[in-house]
Amino acid sequence: MAHPVVHTEIRSADPDKTREFFADLFGWKVASEGEFPGYTFIDTGTPDGPYVAIGPRQSTEDEVLFFVAVTDVAATLERAEQLGGRIVQPAQQVPGTSFGVFADAQGHKIGVAATQ
Repeated sequence: MAHPVVHTEIRSADPDKTREFFADLFGWKVASEGEFPGYTFIDTGTPDGPYVAIGPRQSTEDEVLFFVAVTDVAATLERAEQLGGRIVQPAQQVPGTSFGVFADAQGHKIGVAATQ
């Protein structure tokens, strides 16, 4: 299986200000509301890029993440731990997908996602 980048997120303490900043800088527009309050998908102006979302933080700090497509989120997170990484956000399911976040041994955070 190929493992393309399929989704990117900016998780912010102030998602509204973050959306405003990137709208002013790049001309991005809010495309639709997501499942969770304050979480929106962004129209970056190209239909071929990965999905982009801006939403509230899910930890104590702001983050910019990209998500890689995998077959099994839980197994990938477990393998990341075996390789010296750590799980930051355990596997969870939302409508249509499961996802999780890990940090590699140097602390770089990466998301993984599987469509259902």
